[in-house]
Amino acid sequence: MTPEQTNDPSPEPARPFAVPCVELDRGAPLRWLRRGWADFRRAPGLSLLFGAVILVVSVAVSALAWKLGRFALLAALLSGFVFVAPLIAVGLYCVSRALEAGRTPTLRDSFVLARRVAGQAGVFALVQLVVLMLWSRAGMMVNAFVPVEDGQLATLLEFLLIGSAAGSVFAVFTFATAAFSLPMIADRDVDMVTAGVSSANAVLRNKAVMVLWALLIALLTAVGFFTAYLGLVVVMPWLAYSAWHAYRETLDASSWPRLD
Repeated sequence: MTPEQTNDPSPEPARPFAVPCVELDRGAPLRWLRRGWADFRRAPGLSLLFGAVILVVSVAVSALAWKLGRFALLAALLSGFVFVAPLIAVGLYCVSRALEAGRTPTLRDSFVLARRVAGQAGVFALVQLVVLMLWSRAGMMVNAFVPVEDGQLATLLEFLLIGSAAGSVFAVFTFATAAFSLPMIADRDVDMVTAGVSSANAVLRNKAVMVLWALLIALLTAVGFFTAYLGLVVVMPWLAYSAWHAYRETLDASSWPRLD
């Protein structure tokens, strides 16, 4: 055996294509919300700071779109938000990650982690942007093939039925690939494809539980919007912490190196 062969590093252990997941019980979503709320109470300062950033960005996007009334501008603003939002989410996951490890979360740690996973978060954002554009195009096509005119109730119902069916396909894809993937790349050294496939696999194996989880997310987000966005200051950090605990309970990513 040559010296070069002796010094060769041992090969990495083979890993599954998708991260193993557990079968969840119906009480899991409420359990995640309780744990997320506990994290919010343990780090209220950082939570409200991130929540305030989300509030400012949301109000700015809505105000500019309302004032200028240009779809192109709204699309550009939403595209920018799609790229910023994952980094904000990673910063929030860092808070729960630190609390879980028994450390005091800091804003600096959130920035360091966000910068470290910026590449993978960018891939995530790019995929979401493509889905958003396809979703918008699908809506335009439905409107073109099923034009709605005043007084035509049957046509309106047909438009709503087809539009809802098309939209649900994009919504399910987005939720399935995003439910656990972003918390995973904030915790482990894993590529976005593996994280996305693992997330979709876990959602498909726990359909009933994840439908309930999606409904709770939609309900709480609606509360945030219907309170003139003020509720987002609390709701969005709370949901981010809950998503972290959802990932930790559902996926066993121990075969992938943990980010320091």
